[in-house]
Amino acid sequence: MQFKSCWLLIIALLLAACDSGPVSEGPGFENAWIRAIPPGVKMTAGFGTFQNPGSEALQIESFSSPSFADVSLHRTEIVDGVSKMREVPELSIEAGSSVVLEPGGYHLMLMMPIGDIQPGQVVTINMTASDGRSFSFELPVVRR
Repeated sequence: MQFKSCWLLIIALLLAACDSGPVSEGPGFENAWIRAIPPGVKMTAGFGTFQNPGSEALQIESFSSPSFADVSLHRTEIVDGVSKMREVPELSIEAGSSVVLEPGGYHLMLMMPIGDIQPGQVVTINMTASDGRSFSFELPVVRR
């Protein structure tokens, strides 16, 4: 009987060790898409809505893709009546809110495609947060 109790205690301890508490939800990237580009063009853009369902702000500090040599976050701004695109070092998303990436605002710059980027393809975009978590999203390539 003592042997059985010992095993039950070991199993209970192992199960307790496996329970690390609530798992924080990662961001969502809704209605996301990448603009199709003609062969030979070396850049395109990605759009969508980042959602942070978590209880703390989230800072995405790096972007990458196996389909592009370089991925970065940019924002189009009007400065002295002239539209200018500037790189943004990180994307901050407050807890429970969202940030829209759209033409004329925030957007992903996807540079130096590795192969053709045509409508109907799906491109993986990887993101790394300042706390070390990584997220991957599948974005369809569309002609718009």
